[in-house]
Amino acid sequence: MLSRRSLLAGAAALGTAGALGATTGCAQVDITGAKSGGQLLEDLRDKGTVRMGIASEPPYASINDQGELTGEAPAVAGTIFRRLGIRNFEPVPVEFGALVPGLHSFQFDVIVAGMFINKARCQAVLFSDPDYESKDSFLVPKGNPKKIRSYRDVAEGNLRMGSGVGYAEIEYAKGNGVNESQIQTYGDQVGGMEALEAGRIDCFAGTALTMIEALKTGDHPKVGMAEPFTPEVDGKPQRDGGGYGFRLGETKLRDAFNDELQKMKRSGELLRIAKPFGFTEEFMTDLTAEELCNR
Repeated sequence: MLSRRSLLAGAAALGTAGALGATTGCAQVDITGAKSGGQLLEDLRDKGTVRMGIASEPPYASINDQGELTGEAPAVAGTIFRRLGIRNFEPVPVEFGALVPGLHSFQFDVIVAGMFINKARCQAVLFSDPDYESKDSFLVPKGNPKKIRSYRDVAEGNLRMGSGVGYAEIEYAKGNGVNESQIQTYGDQVGGMEALEAGRIDCFAGTALTMIEALKTGDHPKVGMAEPFTPEVDGKPQRDGGGYGFRLGETKLRDAFNDELQKMKRSGELLRIAKPFGFTEEFMTDLTAEELCNR
């Protein structure tokens, strides 16, 4: 399982080299030919079906053992599309790196994968506002005996931290004074949990939702999780959010989608839908796509 922040760290490569490569490498190229906000919303209503591009990554979106589409993103998007008059959903599973090119090549109509919104991707994708905010957390020995709550705690305690190869949590840790010699990398969360149980590290850093998912198996009963937190670097919170991606030019569909999303946020319905997938109040967000695209 990949860290959401590791995907974010590779966003420049995926968003620019891969995604923008599908649009001749130019920023903000509208490959739809859409005029006056686009026609896709009306077309989808006429067809009654929306094709959702997903990458198999619980709890965001995946196909379960029964062959059914599941996850927070399809649950939220499905509710919104039904309210927009589109009742049928066709999942199109692809690798994460193929989501933006697949959107551009009309393999599907919308990216429904909890995709992080960032400046590079916003050159190629028209994003909804985020429906969740990512936080970091640590896998720790049960009970968190060393009271690890932040990267600063790791640095000041001269503790041994594990994380995944390429995870951006490593850079957040270094930005808080954690020495590279204190950090060990592992291929996945399973490797990190095994290292924790063996006493080789004091904590394993990743996004909170990834940590929650890793613990669901129950295969590592000696491992627990610290409280989720928003990492800071140089005193600045590193806030990240994920949302839904549309083709550039399809502003009518994106705006209609956003209107329904904001209603769900205000009513608390968004949290009720997301909660069964591990999302809690602390993952709800007031961030906007505009903020994240301009950061």
